Amino acid sequence: MKPADTAETRSVRLLRVGEQVRHALSDILARGDVHDETLAKHLVTVTEVRMSPDLRHATAFVKPLLGKNEAVVLKALRTNTAYLQNEVAQRVNTKYAAKLKFIADESFDEGSHIDKLLRDPKVARDLASDDEPDPAD
Repeated sequence: MKPADTAETRSVRLLRVGEQVRHALSDILARGDVHDETLAKHLVTVTEVRMSPDLRHATAFVKPLLGKNEAVVLKALRTNTAYLQNEVAQRVNTKYAAKLKFIADESFDEGSHIDKLLRDPKVARDLASDDEPDPAD
């Protein structure tokens, strides 16, 4: 008997399959299985893979090492999408081979921006004043 298909079990499955796709992509790229000069010259990190609810689409967030040549690396990944989809489909056992979409991971840039803002002297002064006890207390 099949367990009940709840929103919670679906989301866990999406996360699990997304992580399997991420591992497969990372392994393929790390081994240099893609015969592409650009990808051979750059170390690419697959930071996250988000699956669509029907598992037919996978959005892979990628970042080249040190963030260099991001546009060139994305173009190379997109050029080799068919090969990568085929390889991932062989490694991840799902009913359908997910269509891959590659997007630059901006979360590192956002984190750096937030860190820079927090280090601003004006913000640091405001944060320091929040830590002091209120004399009315």
